[in-house]
Amino acid sequence: MAIDYSLYLVTDSTQAILGDKDLASVVEAAIEGGVTVVQYRDKKSGTASLIRMGKRLRAITKKHKVPLLINDHVGVAQAVGADGVHLGQEDMDLGTAQRILGPDAIIGVTANNLSEAVVAASGGASYLGIGTVYATPTKENTKSIIGTAGVQNILHRLSMMDITIPTVAIGGLNASNVQRVMFQSQSPTKGLDGVAVVSAIIAAQDSKAAASGLRSVISKVPDSMSPKAGENQNVETLLTQILPIVKELGVKSPLCHNMTNLVVQNFAANVALCIGASPIMANYGEEAKDLAGLGGALVINMGTVTPDGLTNYIQAIRAYNEVGGPVVFDPVGAGATAVRRQSVKTLMSNGYFDLIKGNENEITTVLGESTVQQKGVDMGASTTDESAKAQLVKKLAAKERNVVLMTGKTDYLSDGERTYAIKNGHHYLGNITGSGCTLGTTIAAFLAVHKEDKLLATLAGILIYEIAAEQAGTREDVKGPGTFVPAFLDELYKIAQSASTDNSGWLQAANIEKLGV
Repeated sequence: MAIDYSLYLVTDSTQAILGDKDLASVVEAAIEGGVTVVQYRDKKSGTASLIRMGKRLRAITKKHKVPLLINDHVGVAQAVGADGVHLGQEDMDLGTAQRILGPDAIIGVTANNLSEAVVAASGGASYLGIGTVYATPTKENTKSIIGTAGVQNILHRLSMMDITIPTVAIGGLNASNVQRVMFQSQSPTKGLDGVAVVSAIIAAQDSKAAASGLRSVISKVPDSMSPKAGENQNVETLLTQILPIVKELGVKSPLCHNMTNLVVQNFAANVALCIGASPIMANYGEEAKDLAGLGGALVINMGTVTPDGLTNYIQAIRAYNEVGGPVVFDPVGAGATAVRRQSVKTLMSNGYFDLIKGNENEITTVLGESTVQQKGVDMGASTTDESAKAQLVKKLAAKERNVVLMTGKTDYLSDGERTYAIKNGHHYLGNITGSGCTLGTTIAAFLAVHKEDKLLATLAGILIYEIAAEQAGTREDVKGPGTFVPAFLDELYKIAQSASTDNSGWLQAANIEKLGV
């Protein structure tokens, strides 16, 4: 019989999580709310206590026709008549458990990496528990935090095997992030079958309501990262929505958290202020958790690469991923050195980026298809034609399930479904330090206030930035890059301020083409 793993409850009997509530009552209410599988996990109690509670839980799950699994203890599972066990990497080996419990038992295995997943799947595990996705207080010996990127890597590897095995993600999951985890972790041919939760239900005052809420959001996981992509296809349709987003940014003044190099921090802060955002330059990862809770967005600018810097980046990325805050990745100079190429891989494997922004060489490096060493942070000569560039951004966006922007004389923007060419901007942008970095700052602010269509939010950021540059570049008082910067800030400010009076005249300069790639 097929098992529904969609909402998998793992129990926790500790005072910190369960409190003074009766575990059996909590579990029954959770099942009534929509829990589909129950795993009884108790690392503290003795065997006799485990069996007593196990029998109570078995009576409840049997009544509701929901599978009961016992964590680790095969003997307890046999004593209470459970449907099977869940084994960690340090518990009894899979083969032994299979011989003891027989072919009809459900035996799940925890997998933290590709090797563990492949071994368990090949060995005949009934399902895999993949994680830990996010940091969690419910496990003392968390071996590693793998994020959605790590889950996706495991799912992709499993999809290449001649085996079909259900999977659930576990670790720090709750109603605010389960949809995002299930969506972002999907590989091209395999997604998660469910999520395993602990404190989101066990610690809740009303476990039935908590389970019902989780069940509801799990059933509504989007097929696309841009739910409005179908109606937001035509350039004209997109342009009509730009002004309200600019206006909304001015009203909300979202936090724009920049983890960027010292060279551009002042410029980035000024740009953020001009468009109405609230900038903070904070490169210390310990601050990220508090900042992520303020509803803003994060910019990771890889201009300066150090071991400590990478550690701080990863800590911040995880903090924003956990609360659903947008994260922009600017892989500056990604193809210049082996250290930078490895840094890209490290960051990509430790979190999800809503937008990846870079020049042609940087985007090609992120995709893993670069054969040319980048000269510093400069783009260098293009090696592909316009069609190939469009295909490149679409391919990376589809692979990462996010938005990708390739900057250049013509910008290419895609979410894997829609792809556009944008021909705005001014050549002085290429003659000043930090123009690409501060474009990332601008876009991050727009992503913070408009999450319904991330491509549209990105487009809004590109247009306000590049049209302001055009207007500044044509001013009589601008004689070159030195006079361009203050004029550019003025024009950026003027456009942002004009939105409050519903002035959309500046958008007439937008030069966008939808591409059929």
